[in-house]
Amino acid sequence: MNERKPLPLTAEQAGRLGQAFRLLQQGAAAEAMAIAVSVARQTPRSSDVEHLLALCHKAAGEQVEAEKAFRRASELAPANPHILGNYANFLKHLGRTDEALQFYRRAVQAHPAFLQGWINLGLGALDTGRISEAKDSFERAIDIDAASSSAWQGLGNAHRADGDLERAEGAFRRAVALAPEKGAAWVNLSVVVKLSGRPAEALPFVEKARNAGFTGPELADAESGALIDLGEVEAAFRVAHGLTESAPHYVAGHVTRANLLWEYGDLLAPGEDPAGALREAANNQPGNGLLQLALIRFLVNAGRSEEAVRRVRRLRAIKDAPALALIEAGALEALEQTKEAGALYAHEYEVTGIREAPFLAAYARHLLRAGQWDAAAARAMEATETDPDNQEGLSYLGTAWRLLGDPREHWLCDYDRTVALVEVEPPDTFADQAEFLSALAATLDRLHKACREPVNQSLRGGSQTPGRLFGRPDPVISATHAAITRAVEVHIATLPDDSGHPFFRRKKRSVSFTGSWSVKLWSSGRHVNHFHPQGWMSSAYYVSLPRSVTAPGRDTGRPGWIQFGQPPEDLDLNLPPRRFVQPKAGHVALFPSYMWHGTVPFEDAEPRITVAFDMLPVR
Repeated sequence: MNERKPLPLTAEQAGRLGQAFRLLQQGAAAEAMAIAVSVARQTPRSSDVEHLLALCHKAAGEQVEAEKAFRRASELAPANPHILGNYANFLKHLGRTDEALQFYRRAVQAHPAFLQGWINLGLGALDTGRISEAKDSFERAIDIDAASSSAWQGLGNAHRADGDLERAEGAFRRAVALAPEKGAAWVNLSVVVKLSGRPAEALPFVEKARNAGFTGPELADAESGALIDLGEVEAAFRVAHGLTESAPHYVAGHVTRANLLWEYGDLLAPGEDPAGALREAANNQPGNGLLQLALIRFLVNAGRSEEAVRRVRRLRAIKDAPALALIEAGALEALEQTKEAGALYAHEYEVTGIREAPFLAAYARHLLRAGQWDAAAARAMEATETDPDNQEGLSYLGTAWRLLGDPREHWLCDYDRTVALVEVEPPDTFADQAEFLSALAATLDRLHKACREPVNQSLRGGSQTPGRLFGRPDPVISATHAAITRAVEVHIATLPDDSGHPFFRRKKRSVSFTGSWSVKLWSSGRHVNHFHPQGWMSSAYYVSLPRSVTAPGRDTGRPGWIQFGQPPEDLDLNLPPRRFVQPKAGHVALFPSYMWHGTVPFEDAEPRITVAFDMLPVR
């Protein structure tokens, strides 16, 4: 037993080790390694020596040897927070974040006052989608040192990931107040303010970041995003185009440029292929996997699935991953190659063993199209058991039950109780409903500058306002937000209490708006049948309706009406809608986010203008 105990370092050895650590910090890894090896011969089984060896091997790119040394150091000193923390940093650098989290947790358990350990734990948890643990970790760091700008910035990112923009903004404001020289915090603050609907306020924060010396590509990305929401699309395009040239590796810049060309191409660059520059960038950077994926996803959304399949297969031949197989399956589905898609889904389910809710829901969708309704119901049920609030899984589950003649479809959807058309009282600052709606229509019309719908939305034949509508510092929009909130709260109070129902069980007194926008449908425009994955309850508030939509009677074919319960056409299920609702100006249609809904096309010279929003329950 005594042979296994590490010998303590002498004062001379400890001094040499300190010298080696300083050399390593100065970038002299080889010199540091020579000292570490020399001391290791004299004093085997020293955690400090093994720790230094691990750091030297890491600096030299010798990952296998580094991991061996980290493991030996952590075994010799299982409660040393610095060894555990650096081992975790090493594992995270290798992309093994789940393993890294285990060592971060051990580090802070061994030393609860380890500030950087809590921050790193929060960052790792955030990277893996563990938002609650991330928030807890950053809050623990703030408890240790409330003046830590890094901890406040991490907390802001965690709140943003959780959709809580108000708390995210507060955290970022604390971060920049504590360390105004940190440009990244200013960029984050700019993005959150923009997402909150205040793009004009976001731009000065971009300048703050620039003045602080921040030069990362996120700066131009935040600037172009704010300019888009301000309607300055030409300026936004110039910034995005410049970003793709100055930082060709930065994926978001290429995606922004492509999306701008898709929606505003007739204004910006008539005749240019929106995917052209994105494709060229991907061809020039074959090793940039994220850029390849961005192009493939854009191609799928743009209806160019043949090219998407070719490209994703090339990626899979180099290095396969479940996410790539799912993208290929979706593209094959769009090409009506259902059998080939089914083989991919079955392999990922049966061989790879994927059980995440988004995959299970996508598999259920495929099975519906393939006519395997029992299996579709089983996969959709699995999705909702894995994530009870997964709106996609609930959509496909209701459809499968309907096809199987299962009465639970009516229990889940309950079209009479869950769908409502509610009047929104006009704000007191307007004489009547007509004056209010006229002012709102004029306000929204100024925001509708796009030449076509976004590439990845249900909209066909119309435009959608950019960014977040509610939160914009416009008195008419603010009044609309308040009026709709009151109407929604009155409606929620009428919903039944049912702890066993996926929709009713989540009922609270009020809601938060997770997204808000306006849609202008032109003649022949419509929404294809869809659901809203990010909401609990969704909506359509009717601002301006053409005469063809408001005409009385059902003999007109219900042009411009909203319909519920009909799955999308590409599933080939030939199921009719379960319910139609005729829009009425000044009223809002409210329904579960998982419910299929769409718009009957209409022919009219006047547009159909709505405000739409997704909501989550809050007390």
